[in-house]
Parts: sequence; C-alpha cells; structure tokens
Amino acid sequence: MTAPPLHDPEADAALQSRMLLELEPVVAENLERHLQVVRDWNPHDYVPWSEGRDFAFLGGEDWVPQDSRLDPVARTAMIVNLLTEDNLPSYHREISERFTRDAAWGEWVGRWTAEEGRHGVALRDYLVVTRGVDPVQLEQLRMQHMSAGYDSGERSMLRTLAYVSFQELATRVSHRNTGRATGCPVAEQLLARIAVDENLHMVFYRNLMAAAFDREPDATMEAVRDEVAAFEMPGAGMPDFRRNAMTIALAGIYDLRLHHDEVVQPVLRFWKVFDRDDLGPRGEAAREDLARLVADLDARAATFVARREEAAARRAGRTSTA
Repeated sequence: MTAPPLHDPEADAALQSRMLLELEPVVAENLERHLQVVRDWNPHDYVPWSEGRDFAFLGGEDWVPQDSRLDPVARTAMIVNLLTEDNLPSYHREISERFTRDAAWGEWVGRWTAEEGRHGVALRDYLVVTRGVDPVQLEQLRMQHMSAGYDSGERSMLRTLAYVSFQELATRVSHRNTGRATGCPVAEQLLARIAVDENLHMVFYRNLMAAAFDREPDATMEAVRDEVAAFEMPGAGMPDFRRNAMTIALAGIYDLRLHHDEVVQPVLRFWKVFDRDDLGPRGEAAREDLARLVADLDARAATFVARREEAAARRAGRTSTA
C-alpha cells in the first residue's frame, strides 16, 4: 500500500467540522427524500402470534430443539442478525457523536434509530413465538453482546459515512439471504421488509458520501480506502462471531464474493471512484491503494468460492459412494 502523506491532526479535525456544516443542507434534502419514500410498518404484523404458547415459568413447556423448524444454519444466521440489531444503543451513540445531534443531522439520527429499532423487536418476537431458537440462550447472548457494546474506535465523520454506506448494504444482503435460507414464508417476508429499510438507509449515506466527494475528493477517497481495508460487520464483537460467520459464508448467505460483487463494487461505481478527475496527490495515492484492495478482495473471494465448491463436490462424492 502506498505510504500516505503525513496528516496534520488539527487540519483534519477542522476539515471534519467544516464538512459537517457543508453537508447539513444535503442531509436535510436527503432526509426529506427519505420521508417521502419510506413506508412505516408494524413489527407485530409480521409475527405469527397464533403459534405462541407459554413457557414453563407460566405453566407451559420450555424450549427444546425439536420445537424449531429452522435448520442449524438458518438458526445461526437469525441469531447473528438479531444480535447485530440488538446493539442499536451503541450504534446510536456512535453516529450521534460523529454526526452531531444538531439540525438535520440530529433529525436523521433520531429517525434512523427509530426505524432500526423495529428490526430487533420484530426478529425477537418472531423467534420467540415460533420457538425458532432457545430463548434462554438468546437472552444470555444478548446480555453479553450488549454489555460489551460497539466501539468504532477513532473513525472520523467521513470514515463513518463510508462505513455505513457499505454496512447498510451488507446488512440488506444478509437479511434477504437469511430469509430465503429459513424456508419459512413468514420469516422471509419479515426479513425482506427489514431489508427494504436497510437499503433506504444505504441510499441516504451513499448520497451524503457522493456529496462529500464533490467537496473534498482527496479526504473522501482516503476514507473509502480505509474502510474497504478495515471493513467488519458491526456484530464482529459478538460471541463466536468468526465461527458463525464462516457457517453463514459456507451456506452462501454472506461471503466474500457477495461482499465484493453486491456491496463494495456497486457503491464504488455509484461514487465513480475510478473515473474521477478531481483528485490531488493524496487522493490519487488513496485510489491506487483502493484498486489493489478491491483486486485482492476479488482474488480472495474467488479462492473461497473455489474451495467451497471443491468441498461440496467431495461431500457429494462420498454420499454417492456410501
């Protein structure tokens, strides 16, 4: 990776503050657009309440594995998706600190938080009512994950915008594919509804980042490079995340190929990162780094898919000769 020019921390801080002010009208415009296209929905409408029954505390029966109609992979994906949504208080803190709670920025932070809050409510209600997962284990994991919280480190405002542009789209892809993997029409409908929200949130952040590119192309390119290099889903700190993420990847719910093809590349194309002619030396260096990062991601994705297909072929061969 090209060694970036030395940064002046005071100048960087001043730039971030100036960009908050310059982007505020863009935030207001996109908030208005968002409110015109978003459709409110009720979490309770997506839960099959007639399937619910009491647990032992109220005289019923506690959960047993046979209660779940989800296969192990779908259960894992649903738990990961729900625990990710559970950390909303930490996410709210992070974006309110990076974006401020003033004017249109604050209005957006509040609206985004309220919309995201539906997701965890609906997913948990669905899983508990249908006995899709062990509710005791789920509550233990929730306590552990939320107690640890989420900390994005020293991300600047621009890096945060870059991150959420990718992350919201990644979450949309994960939710949609998880819904299909459940084999349950109700769960698929619910997760498709949540995915619509995630897509609208991605569009909001993606548009702000496009405006940032027009105002500060070098600093914005550096932010994009840094987030492509360091990207992790917000649930990366949850218990057993790496093992569960591999299970999800092997099932094709969310893997490196999807990350490259359906998340990173579409967003980069929208920003026209490889077609811009307004970059200075810092921006050009960052774009060269970014090109190498994307090529490396593509290569790693190809390797992963090839190995997954080879493993599947070996399993099929063993099954056919058994």
